[in-house]
Amino acid sequence: MNTLLYSEILTLSPEDNHRLFTLCGKLNEHLKLIENRLGVLIKQRGHTFSVSGDRAAVEQACVTINHLYRETETVHTLEPREVHLHLQALGRRSSITSHGDHMEIRLKKELITARGENQVHYLQSILQNDMNFGIGPAGTGKTYLAVACAVHALETERVSRLILVRPIVEAGEKLGFLPGDIAQKVHPYLRPLYDALYEMMGFEKVNQMIEKDIIELLPLAYMRGRSLNDSFIILDEGQNTTVEQMKMFLTRIGFNSKAVITGDVTQIDLTNRRDSGLVHASEVLKNLPGISFTQFQVSDVVRHPLVQKIVEAYEKHENRNADKQK
Repeated sequence: MNTLLYSEILTLSPEDNHRLFTLCGKLNEHLKLIENRLGVLIKQRGHTFSVSGDRAAVEQACVTINHLYRETETVHTLEPREVHLHLQALGRRSSITSHGDHMEIRLKKELITARGENQVHYLQSILQNDMNFGIGPAGTGKTYLAVACAVHALETERVSRLILVRPIVEAGEKLGFLPGDIAQKVHPYLRPLYDALYEMMGFEKVNQMIEKDIIELLPLAYMRGRSLNDSFIILDEGQNTTVEQMKMFLTRIGFNSKAVITGDVTQIDLTNRRDSGLVHASEVLKNLPGISFTQFQVSDVVRHPLVQKIVEAYEKHENRNADKQK
């Protein structure tokens, strides 16, 4: 027996069977949402509930049940979306913990750690804002941490699907005709996103979710005309979008959705570097409330130590050339 387990008994009043059914949902789906989100066990007998688990989680579950029961006094039906929103407003982050100079995201398959001031700020911003930009050099964890947050949101049922997007731009190479269907043609461009998902969720799980359209990996052009609700959306390689494409993407976000845009403005593959939608968006949106920008530095590089030295060398070379042109 776990001596650390905390239990609390909650009795709802006044007793009303219709309100009780509305609270619990069909086949107790609302109670299951609360259990999964907060990591508690709920047993119900009539209007009495027994809630067990971590003390803080139990207290929040009881607050949620009380709140939703009061809601049933004025609403005839209670949708799962409303339960989602209330749980989101609680701001519980039991599987995301902060330890000063690093933060941990506990996924079902592994533990993801963000280290350093900028990575921690990036994670905190993603948790607190509906739209976030991560801008900086290669190897700073921009995409990897964004995917970790997306997987966490899916596993804790904060969203119902993941949408991972990349612009299809050739990096200085003319690849010509590629055989196969559209999925096979764009797969190489989306490979970094697949790799991160496979690492965090497992090959079979990811492929099952792709088949069910719970996870979508798409070229940016396929986003036009869509409105994405209850989704976690990541745009990777944002520096290779045009201004029009970036605007199109940013206006896809719907109800109860979160978007993260990542990119490196030193690796723009567009014909005209001035056309980058990421550069333009960072100027236009930088003071807009609800949108966060995290600027990563060379010191944030977490790949092989040589990568940091390479990035620094290129940065110094570009600065010298810029000085000569002045």
